[in-house]
Amino acid sequence: MSKKDTEKAMKYEAVLENLEDSFGDWFDGKFELPTMTNNLYPYKNLFTPIKVNNLEIKNRVVMGPMGNVNMADENGRPSQKMIAYFEARAKGGVGLITTGLVPTAYKEDPSVSEKSGLTYFPRIDGSRTNLVGWRNLAYAVHSYGSKIFIQLTPGLGRVGNPECLLTKLKFPVSASWNPNYYIPAIPCKRLSDGACKKIIKKTAQAAIDAKVSGLDGVYLHGHEGYLLEQMSNPAFNRRGLGRYSSWQQFGLDMVAKIRERCGMKFPIMYRIDLSLMLNATYGNRMKKIKSLKKFRNERLVIDTLDYMQNLVKAGVDIFDVDLGCYDNWWLPHPPASMPSGCYLDIAKIVKDYFKENNIKSNAGVEVSVVAVGKLGYPDLAEKALREEKCDMVMLARPLLADPDWVNKAYAGNVKNIRPCIGCHEACIKEFIEGGHPQCAVCPTTSFEENLIDGLGKADCPKKVAVIGAGPAGVVTADTLLKRGHKVTLYEKENVAGGMLACASVPKIKYELKNYVEYLNLQVENMKKNTSFKAEFGKCVSAEELKAGGFDAIITATGSNQVGLPINGAVQKHVCTAVEALKDLNRLKNAKNIVIIGGGDSGCELAYYLKYELDKNVTIVEMAPTLMTNTCTANRGHILHYLDKAGVKCYNCASVSSIDEDCVEIVYNSSKTVPNPYNTWEPVLPVNIHNPLAKKIRNLPKAKTIEADLVVIAAGTVSNNELFKKLQEINAAPLIYNVGDSNTCGKVFTATKQAFNVAKTI
Repeated sequence: MSKKDTEKAMKYEAVLENLEDSFGDWFDGKFELPTMTNNLYPYKNLFTPIKVNNLEIKNRVVMGPMGNVNMADENGRPSQKMIAYFEARAKGGVGLITTGLVPTAYKEDPSVSEKSGLTYFPRIDGSRTNLVGWRNLAYAVHSYGSKIFIQLTPGLGRVGNPECLLTKLKFPVSASWNPNYYIPAIPCKRLSDGACKKIIKKTAQAAIDAKVSGLDGVYLHGHEGYLLEQMSNPAFNRRGLGRYSSWQQFGLDMVAKIRERCGMKFPIMYRIDLSLMLNATYGNRMKKIKSLKKFRNERLVIDTLDYMQNLVKAGVDIFDVDLGCYDNWWLPHPPASMPSGCYLDIAKIVKDYFKENNIKSNAGVEVSVVAVGKLGYPDLAEKALREEKCDMVMLARPLLADPDWVNKAYAGNVKNIRPCIGCHEACIKEFIEGGHPQCAVCPTTSFEENLIDGLGKADCPKKVAVIGAGPAGVVTADTLLKRGHKVTLYEKENVAGGMLACASVPKIKYELKNYVEYLNLQVENMKKNTSFKAEFGKCVSAEELKAGGFDAIITATGSNQVGLPINGAVQKHVCTAVEALKDLNRLKNAKNIVIIGGGDSGCELAYYLKYELDKNVTIVEMAPTLMTNTCTANRGHILHYLDKAGVKCYNCASVSSIDEDCVEIVYNSSKTVPNPYNTWEPVLPVNIHNPLAKKIRNLPKAKTIEADLVVIAAGTVSNNELFKKLQEINAAPLIYNVGDSNTCGKVFTATKQAFNVAKTI
């Protein structure tokens, strides 16, 4: 490498280190806290057509891949559920739709199918009967002038399900002998060159099948540590011999083969990370952590740019680019606590490189660069295009939250875009646990096939009372009103939002705050309907509701925080997380704060206290892991930066007593206790048994922690007393209970229950 190239390489790596460092306190002037404004309307750049190879796309919005797991039948044919899901986004105005990943090498990668041969992924191989589903999907999308690319993955490799070792007696595979991501003690077998050539051939066949089925292009999944990434990154590909010991060769051969089979005018898109960011993320831990040690020689930014240039020569027309992999999963899947527009500078690096080096596609046009990373705000997306940081913008979760995002942006109706809250509960965590992608704030996502004719008006309009204006209450009232019912919405506070109002206080919860504002806007919109009445600032009793003569009553009264039977828990300097966020002076006046409970609320509160208020914070948690039930991406970002900020976490610990100025705890001091900051390995779902897991030995030790404020974040319990009383006195012919007052959970469960009840009354 020349001196000039070395300087460039160092400059690029410095950009990564600065980014990684900024993602902790990003809200401190480094990134904006966006809201749903339309200051840049009309969005001329966003709605300018663009040409990719020989294909014209009507606007600059790309629907990102969201993994259509369990949305096809067991043999892989796209179902009506999957078709209606994509059709809704095409109808909503999206220019280019991309599907979730579709594996192409079932024989070579045993992790992508079950023991029976069935799969939870859509398939375009295996049987020609699968093609009809893809043809129907293409017809549906094209009806609205949208285009669609199929995302192909040669396999999952080391990030695939390791259960294939138990169910099929076959090791998962990879570019070299690599540890499996989910269970690092399980090795992944090195693919032979012969197997690699078969995978390339099968992927090219899938591409030509997609073309014949009417799809508009192919989209290769070459990032995030999937098999194509493993073959094309020296972090994972440490082969010493053979054709594919050259880490670029597998990807180049695959693109060339697709181009050979599909012709020069068929668009090829490639998803890539500019860097895995493992060294920038973990630093010296890369030398100490067993499951990370092998991956130190990751592809540098300058290497990636060179590879991208060669991919263009082989036939790639368009890239989307970001950072990270499974081992730092919050980067490729930026959660609620990450900034919006986090990778615009990364897209700009690629766009500038192509321009400086006059890199053109085989079609003789500029190679399009798609920006990704929480761009679901029209002003932010438009600004990125105006500043030439990218050529297109990719929206994934925002289009799950509101399938009409594009049409609303085009009309300038931005404030009525339903915002994504970045929770990952329904779109990722749901299918990891056996479901299919959905959305926490949009209960119709992935159920569009049941609403072809819309909600439908009620046969007999009823007089309905809804109590509580949190997410469940607002969704219930809105759905009932749209169906023609007369609705009265009661809320004890003066604003809508419920518990989310105080939960959205920390700056990392800015998207939750935007959602609360959206809920209040929906209430204002409902007030324009003469069949709606809002009773805010009022606690209504069961007797009053019975006297109101309602045909149906729906309670959405939320939950209460749980206390703990700890000696000293009832003192002035002890409060719940909700009480703390409602009384910020209490937090500001404290110096040393102990949080009892390491779930979502406890760890997010600790983040707020450390990064925004600069407090000394300690978390005490009984379980072996923190944020155990949280999506890996959301969990990873919070824990990584709590670690960097020096927030002390005691897992496998319990509180003995709370005194005036300290907390007495007993913690397990054994070296077998899991590292509470471990973000390089996931917490496995409870129904997945890890036979290789090490047992935790108990070595209890007492400790005193200084504290002038103690916050209990031990979860919630349903506030269902009003519902029980209404039932007892027969207050109405129909009585339902929805949201946290029924099942304490997430926004996802609240809105789902609310919608399902309201659509049936």
